[in-house]
Amino acid sequence: DRSPSRGLGDVYKRQVQSRTTKSAKGDAIMSDKTIIKLENLVFNYDGEPVLDGINLSIHDKEFVTFLGPSGCGKTTTLRIIGGFIYPHSGNVYFDGKLINELPPHKREVNTVFQRYALFPHLNVFDNVAFGLKLKKLDKREINKRVKEMLEIVNLKGFDKRKVNQLSGGQQQRVAIARALVNHPKVLLLDEPLGALDLKLRKEMQLELKKIQQRLEITFIYVTHDQEEALTMSDTVVVMKDGEIQQVGTPQDIYNEPTNAFVADFIGESNIIDGVMINDCLVSFNGHEFECVDTGFGENQPVDVVVRPEDIEIVAYEDSKLHGEVESVVFKGVHYEMTIDCEGLKWLVQSTDSAQIGSKVGLKFDPFDIHIMNKLFPYASNYLKGMVVDENTVEFLGIRFERQNLGLPVDTEVNLTISPKDIEVVSEDHSDKIVYLESMIYKGAYNEFIVYTEGEQLLFHSQNDEQVATDIGIKINFDNIVISLKEPEKEE
Repeated sequence: DRSPSRGLGDVYKRQVQSRTTKSAKGDAIMSDKTIIKLENLVFNYDGEPVLDGINLSIHDKEFVTFLGPSGCGKTTTLRIIGGFIYPHSGNVYFDGKLINELPPHKREVNTVFQRYALFPHLNVFDNVAFGLKLKKLDKREINKRVKEMLEIVNLKGFDKRKVNQLSGGQQQRVAIARALVNHPKVLLLDEPLGALDLKLRKEMQLELKKIQQRLEITFIYVTHDQEEALTMSDTVVVMKDGEIQQVGTPQDIYNEPTNAFVADFIGESNIIDGVMINDCLVSFNGHEFECVDTGFGENQPVDVVVRPEDIEIVAYEDSKLHGEVESVVFKGVHYEMTIDCEGLKWLVQSTDSAQIGSKVGLKFDPFDIHIMNKLFPYASNYLKGMVVDENTVEFLGIRFERQNLGLPVDTEVNLTISPKDIEVVSEDHSDKIVYLESMIYKGAYNEFIVYTEGEQLLFHSQNDEQVATDIGIKINFDNIVISLKEPEKEE
């Protein structure tokens, strides 16, 4: 058990603990039976990978949420499950049967989209009954099912109402009723709350969970909203760049993130570069700290995560880690403070406030320190290049001159580029336009990982950029180390 949380993290942990407690019922509902199995799913768009070998098992009667930023592949995964697109390779199993080529209408799956696609010329009853009428069910059976479903989604008495007379939340309920009235084994929901205002969205999060528990069917939900995922889910699947980063309960995902991306995406975190000296001992911010993590190599560079709500402000002399309070913002349930500790900015959330300019100590317990492998394993960028003439080297589609190379044309060379020698610039002043795959704040700088020509590059910058967009970079070619010998890659 972790120490009592404070501030914003307390809100997250209360939601997670509440979700876990409710899941005591949910666990009784959720079956051990696998209803959907995804096996090595690959999907490409214009030659670029959207899904890169997805493997996942989804249990019967489970509420599963695919969570991740735009472009991570979560909606593509949902559409493959629904049969709207087919994977380029890999398999989809439903109840143990391969369904790769099965069209949507033959799958026991229904979908609710962000745009509800209701028929404006039909009333609520006829919208919900539409699929049943296509199946040519008996009128009494249709009437019975529709009435039952409208009661489940709290729209009893709305059957004659035109859909354009309904609020956004009511329209969303109609879309859910229309999907559920066909008695699917699985309901797919693609960001269905995205068009609602904040208050209504929070209400509908709880409403959806109640509906799922009452009907005891599998819900697969797609969102980029971490709060939705924590509030509703039995299982959260965190995705990035077409790959699954972590699968677990909301509590697992929040308390034990597997890497800096998950820690940064779920809640707020202090993510600091550190070195794992040996088991249960880590160095960061110029000091050594006891932790509870094991299994890392001696002196291995790692990412260290400490949640803002797990940090206690103490007297300056009562902690080895201390600094100066730079800002204090009241957030309603807690104070959010930025504290400069020997050049690194720490975020602290606490119900206790400190004065701006005051000297304070920061204290946390060993089990509040989370140690993770780095997303980018090396300290420098190691690339292949080619000598294209006596004074020119080419790599990643970029050419630069280096006098007195002394190497024959068409010789392959190894290039070592420090992250410090790559700068973020405007696209019109750049050496290369690259795709920003990841940006994580490390206390003193943003760590960028970009993707280009099938290679990843790591560099640091004070700039804030939009992830999953193109940015310009400029390289200090004078500092590139050129070698014929494969360099020893420093971690």
